[in-house]
Amino acid sequence: MSAETVFTNARIVLADEIVEGSVLVRDGRIAAIDAGASRAGEDMGGDYLMPGLVELHTDHLEGHYSPRPGVRWNAIAAVQAHDAQVATSGITTVFDCLRMGSDEDGGFDPQEMRDLADAIETAQVEGRLRSDHYIHLRCEVSAPDVLDAFERFRGDSRVRLASLMDHAPGQRQFQTMGQYTLYYKTKRGLTDDQFAVFVARRQEQSALYSAPHRRAIGEHCRGVGVTLASHDDATLDHVDEAVRDGVRLAEFPTSVEAARASHDAGLSVLMGAPNIVRGGSHSGNIAARDLAEAGILDVLSSDYVPSSLIFAAFQLADQVETIDLPQALSFVTEKPARTVGLTDRGLIEAGRRADLIRVRREVGAPVVRSVWREGVRVA
Repeated sequence: MSAETVFTNARIVLADEIVEGSVLVRDGRIAAIDAGASRAGEDMGGDYLMPGLVELHTDHLEGHYSPRPGVRWNAIAAVQAHDAQVATSGITTVFDCLRMGSDEDGGFDPQEMRDLADAIETAQVEGRLRSDHYIHLRCEVSAPDVLDAFERFRGDSRVRLASLMDHAPGQRQFQTMGQYTLYYKTKRGLTDDQFAVFVARRQEQSALYSAPHRRAIGEHCRGVGVTLASHDDATLDHVDEAVRDGVRLAEFPTSVEAARASHDAGLSVLMGAPNIVRGGSHSGNIAARDLAEAGILDVLSSDYVPSSLIFAAFQLADQVETIDLPQALSFVTEKPARTVGLTDRGLIEAGRRADLIRVRREVGAPVVRSVWREGVRVA
């Protein structure tokens, strides 16, 4: 017999409107949406019923695996703790970021990233996880060891997204030395001489490795259908390079010019949800809200705060006159899913997966009260 659940007395957030009514779920899929008088079923008490959120770029797992400098936690336990926070934030599909290549900012051995990926796979297969997990490889193309790390993931079917990034001074996020000095010299307590050596080494590595590594990783990803993302694009030349490379996602562009060019070229422009919640970038770059108001924002990412994803969607609907709640929600549901080819989720629509969240919000931060993945309650 088929398994059926009815969610009734809900404010259902559809692609372009909010309707009061009920949703019928059968065998993990949305079977019907009825407006008006509700069927008998699980009473949502007038709360919002929304698609589960889709997260493409989160570094949140790292904090559970390495909760203190030099400390390593049990990998599966770390994945479970990360998953619990992600799911209770309303995220039913998550792309966990794993570092490929040393970028002078983290002391993870390449094998540690492979071990974390194996832990994600084991936890998913054993039914330990609430959300649906995929892998996003963050490839520091200027790092000498990036291909060594990347090789360990060839043939891994859970890898669905790879970003090409270069954090060397003078590149992309660090167009000015002022930002780079704060991030690497001041925070690390380096002397002037130590910092000069550090900068020279990073610039030399970027000049030597970035182009061939970018080319090798891009060729592999295009060949196996892994979505490519650019990272911190700042200029029109960066955008042109991304288009030539077959990039579909422009992560955290650092100028309005680059964001607009990316959007106009058909790339999905991703910005951080914490940027929306805080009212600006923590690193002094462009404000995500400005891109939303200009109509050139496509995707939001929780980045380092899982709960920021649903909070930011409500804030955009509240604060930007041209954006209503269904449109704001699309930045964290349908658009990220479509960008990476997951066309079975992201909307409350007949035939789609019943990845659903119940949300209550009058003022302030929204409360995710319940979460279902493929019709099964997981939080």
